[in-house]
Amino acid sequence: MAELTGGAPVTPANARFFASPIPVMVHIPAAILYSLLRAFQFVPGLRRGRSGRTAWHRAAGVVLIPAGLLVALSGLWMAAFYDLPQGDGPALFILRLIFGTAMLASIILGVRALARRRYQHHGAWMTRAYAIGIAAGTQALVSIPWMVLAGQPGEAGRALLMGAGWVINVAVAEYAIRRRRLGAAPAAPRRPQQMRQQR
Repeated sequence: MAELTGGAPVTPANARFFASPIPVMVHIPAAILYSLLRAFQFVPGLRRGRSGRTAWHRAAGVVLIPAGLLVALSGLWMAAFYDLPQGDGPALFILRLIFGTAMLASIILGVRALARRRYQHHGAWMTRAYAIGIAAGTQALVSIPWMVLAGQPGEAGRALLMGAGWVINVAVAEYAIRRRRLGAAPAAPRRPQQMRQQR
C-alpha cells in the first residue's frame, strides 16, 4: 500500500498491483480489520452475559461480516486475475481458489445460520472462515524452518507449505468447534434403572 500511494517505481514484483490497485487496496485494510476484531469474538464475556456484552458481539458482527466478505472476494479476484508472482504455480493457484471459496462460503453459511437463529452453527461457520482468513500467520511459521534448513522453496514446496498452513488452521478450528459442541451438549437423561441403583 505504501508503494501504491507513495509513487514507488514499478518492478516485476509489484507490477500486478500497479496495473490493478483496487483489489489489493481493499484486501489489506479489510484483512487487518477482520483479523484483529474477529479475535475478540472468541472472548466468552463478549459473546454472552449481560446485554451490553451481547450488543458488542452483534455490533462487531455488523462490521466483521462485510469485512470478511471483502477479504474473501478481493483475495479470489487477485488469485484469478493477477499474474502469478514468481514462485507460485498452478497448484498454489488452485489452493487459493479452493480456500478463498471455502472462506466465502463459510461466511455466507454463518449468516444463514444466524438468520435461522442456529447460533451454534453460526459460530462454527464463522470460526472456519476466520481460520482460513488468518492462515497467513501459520503459513509463515511453517515456511521459516523450511527456508532455514533447505533455502527458498520451489513451486511445489511453496504450494505444500501454503497448503499446510490452511490445513493446520482448519484442523484446529474443527477441533475447537467439536470441543464447544461437546461442552454445550446437555447431559444424557438418567434411565430408571440407574436411578434405582443410586437409591
